[in-house]
Amino acid sequence: MSKINSHKKELSPKQREELVAVLKTRFEKNRNRHPGVDWAGVQAKLEANREKLWSLNEMERTGGEPDVVGHDKKTGEYIFYDCSAESPKDRRSLCYDRQALQARKENKPKDSVIDAAAAMGIELLSEEQYRELQKLGNFDTKTSSWLKTPADIRKHGGAIFGDHRYGTVFLYHNGADSYYAARGFRGSLRV
Repeated sequence: MSKINSHKKELSPKQREELVAVLKTRFEKNRNRHPGVDWAGVQAKLEANREKLWSLNEMERTGGEPDVVGHDKKTGEYIFYDCSAESPKDRRSLCYDRQALQARKENKPKDSVIDAAAAMGIELLSEEQYRELQKLGNFDTKTSSWLKTPADIRKHGGAIFGDHRYGTVFLYHNGADSYYAARGFRGSLRV
């Protein structure tokens, strides 16, 4: 995915400043996503976790529009999800995992969602997280997003994805080696 600073996973001071400004603006514009969360606490965590800031930049750079969706009071971590209206544009047309990618005989996609997420330092959203996200707005009304697939489904060659249509969140299955221009993936990151 990213070639920019991907070898050291650190942003320049200017990149950090620009990203924090973007995240702060989004945070303030979408207060419904994080009631009771104070930006000062989020910013302090971001400034203390440069590698996590790099991962947030990867989420932003690929079209994810990351935003705070929760605060874990036990660990003190802030939880970010990709909150772009549609599946992040630069993370589409990928099959589910490396096994699926290697199984394709022809027309292989450029990568898999599991490998791309790992390279970005983020986790794929689970079904539960995806449903939580959908309570914050209508996401994936024209696209769909691969979701973390339970091992018992994956061992049979499948993977799951979700979208939002007709006022309802739908979960579906597909062969893990399939890929579509309108299906990407959303991630989460704890900072």
